[in-house]
Amino acid sequence: MSPVTTAASGIQFSLRRGQSPDGVEYQVLGIKLTEQIVSPEDLGRVELPQGIDTRIGVILDGRGPIWLYGYLIHELHPTAWVACNDPRLGAVVVATHRKGVAVGQVIELGQGGDRLHPALMVVGPPDSGKSVFSHRLFQALLTVNPNVYLQRANWDGEGNYTLELPPGEDPERFKVANKGRLTEDFFPYHSGAILALRRQKDLTIVDVGGMVQPEKQPILEACTHYLIISSKPEEVERWHEFCRDRGNLTPVAVIHSILERAETVHQEQPFLELTCGPWIRGQSRSVPDLVLAEIQKLLLSASLLTS
Repeated sequence: MSPVTTAASGIQFSLRRGQSPDGVEYQVLGIKLTEQIVSPEDLGRVELPQGIDTRIGVILDGRGPIWLYGYLIHELHPTAWVACNDPRLGAVVVATHRKGVAVGQVIELGQGGDRLHPALMVVGPPDSGKSVFSHRLFQALLTVNPNVYLQRANWDGEGNYTLELPPGEDPERFKVANKGRLTEDFFPYHSGAILALRRQKDLTIVDVGGMVQPEKQPILEACTHYLIISSKPEEVERWHEFCRDRGNLTPVAVIHSILERAETVHQEQPFLELTCGPWIRGQSRSVPDLVLAEIQKLLLSASLLTS
């Protein structure tokens, strides 16, 4: 079905039907934010699209604030069951009235496949702006292709939410509260998540943290390309050795990160290399056009795979 725009400012829904590989029928309620910020008062004007079949389950899919998801789960209570799609896992059932469909069950969406699309690792030493750059890249790519995902494969507590906090909020407070630690299963889990994302998303961006570690080998095996952003020129070769030589990944670009506002191109072949900045929360520049062009080539290769 075609997208149905709600009366709520900045929120758009679409509705389609599908069937999982094991025969479970479902409806997918797609969520799209047409504006960067939506407000809680918009909930009073939300109108669900016509044609929702209460006899089968509904899967919520798309980026949106947690309060919007909570509202939709409540509004969809009359349906057979409700699930939230996590592209790294599948659709997780959160409410059900149907025998044979249980809370916590993961339903595989039929849109997946055996073809793997590209995954781009963003790497480099600490304090180079990896998280800020990854977020800016993700936002820029969403304007041309909504089927892109940013996977934070590190445990420092930083994520999109810390970069999207309103002015005056201290992101360090949130990072400390959500900081994790390295465990034996950490990188294998993220490796599996990346492979699942590559079956559904046209491009997966992976922020893998600032240390060259042998424990990251599963991430290397799950990705296809890498981009280095480094404030320390002497660290660049170590990351080439780790990603290109040890992981057999393809380099896309090297960005020498600086605190001044500048952009100087050093080479375009065999991979793009340039100096530019700054990559600081609240002061960040936009992603250079040359960098975007190189990464959009990966999106083009993904579209050719599915055509």
